[in-house]
Amino acid sequence: MSTDEIPEPDRVEGAPHPRHTAVLFGQDPAEAAFLTARDAGRLHHAWLIAGPRGVGKATLAWRIARNLLAGATGPLDMAPDQPVFRRTAALGEPRLFLLRRAWDAKAARLRQIIDVEETRRLKNFLQLSSADGGWRVVIVDAAEEMNTSAANALLKVLEEPPERTAFLLVCHAPARLLPTIRSRCRELRCGPLEAPALAAALAAAGMETDDAQALAELSGGSAGEAMRLAAHGGQPAYEDLLSLLATLPRLDRPRMIALAESCAGRDATERYDLMMRLVPLALSRFARAGALGALPVEAAQGEADLIRRLSPGPAPARAWAEAVQRLGERMARARAVNLDPGQVMLDTFLDIETTAQRLSAAA
Repeated sequence: MSTDEIPEPDRVEGAPHPRHTAVLFGQDPAEAAFLTARDAGRLHHAWLIAGPRGVGKATLAWRIARNLLAGATGPLDMAPDQPVFRRTAALGEPRLFLLRRAWDAKAARLRQIIDVEETRRLKNFLQLSSADGGWRVVIVDAAEEMNTSAANALLKVLEEPPERTAFLLVCHAPARLLPTIRSRCRELRCGPLEAPALAAALAAAGMETDDAQALAELSGGSAGEAMRLAAHGGQPAYEDLLSLLATLPRLDRPRMIALAESCAGRDATERYDLMMRLVPLALSRFARAGALGALPVEAAQGEADLIRRLSPGPAPARAWAEAVQRLGERMARARAVNLDPGQVMLDTFLDIETTAQRLSAAA
């Protein structure tokens, strides 16, 4: 496999890599916090850029990196034709080190973790001095993917940081980091995107949507997840799912079988993966609405009426929350042993039906 064909673990399929992205949407508070610290001369050596997956954390890290490497004093915006932008985009900037999961040539796949071998490469990088005395930058993406040995190796560096070196740790799950690493970082929190910012992010990536609000609901405000959903027909698939669930407490058999069979076969892998995400999402929305006593913004027409009927209060909400956990565990086992996708979906729908019938009988 050529270098160009190797997948990048820190890139969303179908979207440009964050290092190629010039504009950041919806994260003005985090960006402003960094600029305030920089302009006040309180530039911390390590920054934990935390928040949900796909909301722009890595894009912010690359914007900060370019700003520091260029020695700029203004906003983080930089034109793509600038030398620093071109070098970082090509991974040809000698003062920048990207720590991420590596490609395992023997197994022909990406490694599942960032191992200590990668942090040893970082140590070699840090032993080199910057030719012009300017900043050096280390981006870790994603920080929670480091194994224990790699995390401890990074911790030693953070305990005695080199001069004029900034560490930018992109992290989707801060709780999985060593507390000692978290304590040595200043946090920049990135939140879910509102619908207008999400639509703008999609448009900038060359993807359009007719209903940004629905996509924001389905994606949880994650531009990365929204891009995956838009690329694989997430909104129509969710509508199909709700159309089936609308027949509860006894599911329409032909419709149930047709939806399950649409996930089977060699050419249906993407459809199966999509439904494996959408089914727990739908039930989670049922559970949350019932527990809070408030309907969410509809992600598909008729969703509010369906939630109102199936999850009218705390007791049904608890049942749907338990179903989410139960089905999540079952789906994980099914993936692990490579069970037939069609049968997995049938079993899933029948479990949902059983829950709905139990709730109907208790009403």
